[in-house]
Formats: sequence, C-alpha cells, structure tokens
Amino acid sequence: MEWSDVKIFLAIARTGTLGAAARALRLSHPTIGRRLRALEEATGQVLFQRTAEGFVLTGEGTAILPLAEQMEDGAVAMERRLAGEQQALEGTLRVSSADWFGAHVLPPVIAEYSRKYPHVEIEVLTGTRLFNLAQREADVAFRIVPFEGHDIVQRRLTRMRYGVYIANSSVDPIEGDGAGSRLIAMDTSTGAFPDIDWLKNRFPNAGVGLRSNNRNVHAQMCGSGLGIAVLPRPVGDQNPAIRRLALSEDPPHRDIWMGYHRDLRRLQRLRAFVDLVMKHVAD
Repeated sequence: MEWSDVKIFLAIARTGTLGAAARALRLSHPTIGRRLRALEEATGQVLFQRTAEGFVLTGEGTAILPLAEQMEDGAVAMERRLAGEQQALEGTLRVSSADWFGAHVLPPVIAEYSRKYPHVEIEVLTGTRLFNLAQREADVAFRIVPFEGHDIVQRRLTRMRYGVYIANSSVDPIEGDGAGSRLIAMDTSTGAFPDIDWLKNRFPNAGVGLRSNNRNVHAQMCGSGLGIAVLPRPVGDQNPAIRRLALSEDPPHRDIWMGYHRDLRRLQRLRAFVDLVMKHVAD
C-alpha cells in the first residue's frame, strides 16, 4: 500500500465524503473515487460502507485505521524533518491565530516579512480551531493558552491587555450596575472567557444582547450601538466607531503564546518570521 493511497483512505475516514476528502487533499472528486476503488480492489477488502449520510468504515477499514495513522505519523515526521533543513527563503509559511490577532496584530509583521522575503507565500489560518502543528496543518501558531506536547517549541510573547468599549454615540453605563444596557458576550461552547465573566460582574444588571465567538464581530456590533463589549486593546483601539471606558479597574489580561514544531526550528523562512514577530509583538 502506497502512502498516497493511505492519505486518501484517512481523508475519507475523517471527512465522511468523497467531496470533502477531495477538498482536503486538493484533488478532484473523480480522482478520489477512482483511487478508493483501486485501493479496495488491490486489498481485496471493502473498507467503507456507502450510506445516505456518507462513507462509514467497515470492520476491515476500522481494523487498519490505527496502522494507517502510524504510517501517517512517520511520513509527516519525515516531511517535517526534511522541511526543517531547508535554507532557502522561499515556499509557503502557514500561520495560525485567532481572527482578531490575525486582523489586528499580525498585519505589520506580515507586511514587513513580505517586503523582505517576496518569494515566500504566507497563508494565514484564523478561527477557533487549533491547527495541528505535528501534522503540519500550520507551521507556527499563536494562542492564548500554552501549547501541549514536548515536541513544541513555545514562548510567551506578550501580555495582551483588554478594555471595555461602547459606541461613540452611547451614554456611559453606570459601573457596578449596568441597568438599561446590554452586553456583547462570547459563545462559551469553546471554553471559559475570564474577561467576559469579569464584564458580567462589572455590570450585573445588564442583559446579554449578543453572543458571538468572533471578536471582530463584537467590535462591529459594539460600534453599531448594540451593547458593551470587552475587547483586546488592538481590536478596540483601532475601531473609530467605539471608545474605551475609563473604569475603576481593567479587565483581566491574557498571555499570547507562539509555538512551532521543534523539527522546523532550523527552517529559515520560519526563523525569519519568528524574528519579526519578536520585533513587533514581544514584550
């Protein structure tokens, strides 16, 4: 069984459809289907059950899944090790971060990097998903919590300050009360947010008017007068439609962590990016 066939098997097992597997591997839908049929014919086993909901592993497919994942770990480790030895400042650099960090903190870093190293293509992957550095879903990532795993080189970059904001046209809410005001809160399904808990305690009589897992949405809704928002200072201070309240204390801060896989520590395009991040962002 070739590694290219194993990649297709794993992509279908993880996504459940040929179309999603094709998009994940950047191949055509017919190619994925043809390669799967060839794989099942070569092995003499039916690896997936075709259902109305998608492709489900059969007993035979389930049995080889751990072996396929072991093969993937070895292949990806080899790719990381070889990539880490590349000295040319060219190729692709994948950067993962929260949406607000990518929109408001990274632009000056990436602008200077692009001017200095025009042969490197940068991909910025934002959102709440934690991209897997071991699988090279991203080369470098920025998070508000430390990374797990001994294979990750990480460092605390900076202590991110937060502020409380309202629309320029809004009347200041009464600290310790908040009656008549509304709050803009996070969707807590992905975890706890100390700054949101602090905001609710600071304005206990204010109701929640909106929940969203996107800080940029918070800022825009705040600017439209929807309610009070607590935002990272780079987000709030750069929005001309909102102003920061002078309260008796500031919201809790969050540390920003940068991490990358140790196999890539000598990758020159990554090293150059890390140097610029330290210049622009680090305390």
